[in-house]
Amino acid sequence: MPEASTFQRAYSRLHKEQRAGDLLEAARTLGARDGVRAVTLIAIATQAGVHSSAVRRYYASREEILLTLAEEGYAEWADDVSARLEGLREVASAELARILTASLVERPLFCDLLTHVTLSLERDVSYERVLAFKSVATAAVKDLTAAVAAAGPLQEAQANDLIVGIIAMAAPLWQAGHPAETVTRLYAEEPSMAHGGVDFEPTLTRLTTALIDGLS
Repeated sequence: MPEASTFQRAYSRLHKEQRAGDLLEAARTLGARDGVRAVTLIAIATQAGVHSSAVRRYYASREEILLTLAEEGYAEWADDVSARLEGLREVASAELARILTASLVERPLFCDLLTHVTLSLERDVSYERVLAFKSVATAAVKDLTAAVAAAGPLQEAQANDLIVGIIAMAAPLWQAGHPAETVTRLYAEEPSMAHGGVDFEPTLTRLTTALIDGLS
């Protein structure tokens, strides 16, 4: 006779919120460990100790779960940068670039998610879910813009362009700076091709500094 399943359905509102949180935490753990691309709905369910058929009671798809993590990432990044820049004035471009980049470096999962947001996550969820995500992301960009404009050499419109620019640069640079195992092996065995590798933090800092200087 098969063993009884240890899975228990969540009935109360509190239990349902806990279960949804468990699924998010499972996706967060898997994404940080294996990369966003490798995260599947079955893997999330297994990590959370939930039957795979039950996941859709809380989230419509893996894309919705990952988009929720990206939403959290935007809010956390904005809060962190705002705290780092609070009270600072006339910050030099190189220092401003260092602060913005350092905050992203501390959020590797968010950097990974940035690629997938526009590539697939926003395309495979409902209108209502995209609206909720965009509302949070837009508010985060607004807060980032205000913090940068208050601290550095840029006017508000220029600061907004800077935030849009660093997001656009961070996504592909993160992927290039964290290549697949086969690419890492290629660079090691074929040093002549290693110039294609990217060191994420110094590269993004350098390019962001140049962008700030150009905008100002």
